[in-house]
Amino acid sequence: MADVTPAQASWMPPGTANPLGATYAHAVIVEDSVVNGMLKGSAPLGSSTWAGKTGLDHPMPGPGPDFQHYPAWTRSVKVQLPALRQYAQAVYAATDQHLASLKPADLDRKLDLSGAGMGEQTLAWVLNRLILGHIDNMCGEVSVLKGVQGGKGYPM
Repeated sequence: MADVTPAQASWMPPGTANPLGATYAHAVIVEDSVVNGMLKGSAPLGSSTWAGKTGLDHPMPGPGPDFQHYPAWTRSVKVQLPALRQYAQAVYAATDQHLASLKPADLDRKLDLSGAGMGEQTLAWVLNRLILGHIDNMCGEVSVLKGVQGGKGYPM
C-alpha cells in the first residue's frame, strides 16, 4: 500500500470488484475488530480512540444482518488515504503489542465463535485464519487492483 495513490485507491473497477481503498479499509477494520474487540475484549480503535479519524466517510457494516450492505459500502465509501494509513499504523501497533504479550500456551486457548458460525476455535486458528489468512487474501486483491491500473502489484 505504500506506493498507492489516492486516485488508485478511489478508482472504481468494472464489474463487482471492490475498489482498492475499500479493500484496504476492510483489511484494517477486520484486524482492529478481531485483535482489539474479540481478543483483547476492548472497543476496536476505529470506534474508540480513532472514531471519526479512520479516513472513511462512513463505517463498514459489521457482522450480522447489516453485512448485507457490505457490497454497497465498498462502492460508496470515500477513503482519505493518509488518514486511513495513520489509523492502520495504530492498528498494526496494537496488534504487535498484543501478539508480543502472548505465551506459547495461549495459542491453545479456546474461543467460542459460534455466534459467527465458526464454532469453537483456538487462538492459533483465529490468528492464522482471521488475521494472517485474511490479510493474505486482501494482498492478492490489492495487487490485482494496482496491476490493472498500471501500477506494480506483487513486489517480484
